[in-house]
Amino acid sequence: MKISIRFFDDREVRAVWDDELAKWWFSVLDIVGVLNEELDYSKVRNYWKYLKAKMKKENSQLVSATTQLKLMAADGKKYKTDMLDSEGIIDLSKHFPNNRAMKFLDWFLYSDTSIDGQSKKKAYTLFESNLINEFEVGATKGLQQIHAYLFGGLYDFAGQIREKSISKGGYRFVHAHHLKSTLQQIDAMPQITLEEIILKYAEMNKAHPFMEGNGRSTRIWLDMMLKNT
Repeated sequence: MKISIRFFDDREVRAVWDDELAKWWFSVLDIVGVLNEELDYSKVRNYWKYLKAKMKKENSQLVSATTQLKLMAADGKKYKTDMLDSEGIIDLSKHFPNNRAMKFLDWFLYSDTSIDGQSKKKAYTLFESNLINEFEVGATKGLQQIHAYLFGGLYDFAGQIREKSISKGGYRFVHAHHLKSTLQQIDAMPQITLEEIILKYAEMNKAHPFMEGNGRSTRIWLDMMLKNT
């Protein structure tokens, strides 16, 4: 299967390519979590169960349009999960408040000429080339190399550690003044077991070392550590 990892506001949205039907299938749970601005997996799953039951009572065709495919979960195992094609995702978005859905749809229907579109194409090229094997695994330098490749020519700060403090949704990431020492501590963290790798990834996510483009870069950085175990 060809799997695509996309990011909306640094939140992962997984998709799987269907060769037979020539289209992408998107993870419903990922998108429900995004549209509800909810990080708790159990709450996301329960809300989707509620919404699915509600739509069934309304005889919505959306529920019958879902299919199930296996996707990798946080524990490293693959589980069947509900998926929708692009038309289904657009329809699903209509069941959420406009202020959330509109921003998401603007991103979901992006043009390949957008920053997200171009960086996505660069991500595919990076994985298909041998260049990624030259990057330092689990190191800040390696993350900078990934970010520089994905966003070179798109951001003038591609690959550069931020010098300003940033926040998102009320959460403040590591203060710029402490960022250098924090990254040194993260570099020193072990990355042998799955638990150590996940912890290291979580700490890097809290650090958010770049002004923009942290999600996609850090996810590739995590994949490199997992493949290296």
